[in-house]
Amino acid sequence: MVFSELISRLANLSFSDGIFPSKFKKASVTPLIKKHGSDPDIPSNYRPISNLNNISKIIERLFLDQFQPHVTSCPNFNKLQSAYRSNHSTETALLHTLNNIYSSCDDSQTTLLVSLDLSAAFDTIDHAILLSRLHTSFGITGSALTWLSSYLTNRYQSVRIGQATSSPVHCRTGVPQGSVLGPILFSIYTSPVGNIVSSHQISHQQYADDTQLYIRLTTSNHSTAISVLEHCITNLKDWFSANGLCLNPTKSEAILFGTYQRLRSFPVITTINVAGSSISLTDNLKTLGVIMDSNLTFQSHVSAVCKSSHFHLRALRHIRSSLTHDMAKTVAASFIQSRLDYANSILYGTSEKNLHKLQRIQNTAAKIVSSGSHTGIPSTKLLSDLHWLPVRQRIQFKLATITYNVVHHAQPSYLHSLLSTYSPSRNLRSADQSLLFQPRVKTSIGSRSYSTSAPVVWNAIPLSIRSSHTIATFKKNLKTFYFGTTLPRPSA
Repeated sequence: MVFSELISRLANLSFSDGIFPSKFKKASVTPLIKKHGSDPDIPSNYRPISNLNNISKIIERLFLDQFQPHVTSCPNFNKLQSAYRSNHSTETALLHTLNNIYSSCDDSQTTLLVSLDLSAAFDTIDHAILLSRLHTSFGITGSALTWLSSYLTNRYQSVRIGQATSSPVHCRTGVPQGSVLGPILFSIYTSPVGNIVSSHQISHQQYADDTQLYIRLTTSNHSTAISVLEHCITNLKDWFSANGLCLNPTKSEAILFGTYQRLRSFPVITTINVAGSSISLTDNLKTLGVIMDSNLTFQSHVSAVCKSSHFHLRALRHIRSSLTHDMAKTVAASFIQSRLDYANSILYGTSEKNLHKLQRIQNTAAKIVSSGSHTGIPSTKLLSDLHWLPVRQRIQFKLATITYNVVHHAQPSYLHSLLSTYSPSRNLRSADQSLLFQPRVKTSIGSRSYSTSAPVVWNAIPLSIRSSHTIATFKKNLKTFYFGTTLPRPSA
């Protein structure tokens, strides 16, 4: 209680005076390798994470609670930026992108996607440009703008590796990675990207500094469409350069999505020009933690999830005898179930082979956790005893949970725009059932789009559950419902 009053007093003084405490502007940076297997001798392969004072983060959080609603409701904020926003995630961003790709496939078209890479994006933000954008584009004035200026300026950082620490260095650019405000300030700084891309009539999605551009291609227009995409990327490169950011063409990737039959008959595209560099198209592209293959089978992604899970299964089996049942269950949920659940809604309608591989991982985890049980117990019984939904139900549970937020809170807006309420032409009992309209599709791959799969999953849930007042109640009742229901298998 005493500490809360002191922190509250400090925060109020900071906000009223427009001054961020100078003692909280010193960061100890711990370099973390970006990707497993990267060369540790190359500095650019590290991400500089700032360790900041805890009270500093509390003050930042208090400011963010008042600052973020104003910024995200501003028309100049990029609505397709999914990072660090309530009800937005990498998963919702992927669902939106895949929805458009699946719709393209359903229309017998292909989709060319380019994933752009920015070098040290958080570290090169120009403070003067950021403050100007806050004022002119987002209407931040007075003590709030003065406080943000104080927060950004005169910051220092030192690098710590093991027991060695470097001398403090003045940070003249950038926002600290690991801070509370850094991510939203970066989103504000890069908000014009959405307008530039939209001016070329190209689709895009952003998550922090990850930017994906994609465009539909047909046999007759593919050359023209690719030229438009390349011109858009050139304009983006110029904007990045003018704003102190650096587009890295050599680390950018491109992939062509489509059905196997469509790609086989489509004109051969081997490279695309990304800001003056010729980038070869790849068969698999990893974005936002998911491996997407050109035919959208997700076989490579599922194999990667299984490989990672097997590593942790072996470790759990090794220490199982030293753990209680509850401890083993917690470890399995943290290291194995979390991998099975990450962005799993995108696997709706995937092949039975993929589902079987993931289900074997979950069954093995259940057997290890329940090692004290009698042998010969079916996996379904073990899963039920642990109160774990099988993989297929977990996929639909996640899809339903996301759809609950879309229906009840209209967030994310880019997914909300894909859904519409079912309105029968005649006065039927279904008119007051809060059902979603299910659009017609021509192909099985089209049925995997969010605009089609969400209504299928949502409409199959009882009205009493769909009408839950809170997400916690919805999840609890939905899980109970799924445990007692055999779900229909979506077409693969």
